[in-house]
Amino acid sequence: MSEITAITPQVKDKTRCNVFVDGRFYCGLTLEAAVKNRLKAGQIVDLEKLSAIQLESEKSTALDKALTHISAAQKTEKQVKEYLEGKGYLPAVVEYVLGKMREYGFLDDGSYAENYAHAAVKRKGVRLIRLELKSKGVAEEHISAATEGLEGEEETAGRLLEKYMRGKPCDRATLYKAFRYLLGKGFEYETARAALSAFGDTEEE
Repeated sequence: MSEITAITPQVKDKTRCNVFVDGRFYCGLTLEAAVKNRLKAGQIVDLEKLSAIQLESEKSTALDKALTHISAAQKTEKQVKEYLEGKGYLPAVVEYVLGKMREYGFLDDGSYAENYAHAAVKRKGVRLIRLELKSKGVAEEHISAATEGLEGEEETAGRLLEKYMRGKPCDRATLYKAFRYLLGKGFEYETARAALSAFGDTEEE
């Protein structure tokens, strides 16, 4: 058993409170749920019971927040999970919401990866796109499907290089910096070299 050591109002939402257990933040709750279940500082509590209270009282609210979160832009499952955890929802609530969103078709990492890759290839290389998708929690199978045969990378490299070189001399030092710039944008070595061929050669004499 553990002890509720504090219940404090949330700064950004006065209808909710933070529950601290054994001196550490444990979860967020609506004030209504806290009052209804007579929670108070100094109370000995079963953590499973506290988790069940949050699940029962907040699953609808958590689902609404998650749906609002994805309304402006598509999100990966990992991003939604991290968003809900950041709001103080416990694993049981998070899993309930993720399950419902999968059921409703609002979470689809494969579709997300495809849409992200086709938009991002206009600004960066495939290598960087793959790294970014991985950091967003997308599975390797979805990343591979989204980036395999992705078209437009060469054109993007040429356009970015042209912009970078605007007003600069086409000497070896500048071309080398341009080459490093393209690599930093996620383009493969050969793609960067091909783009540079329109301006000069970075190979040593």
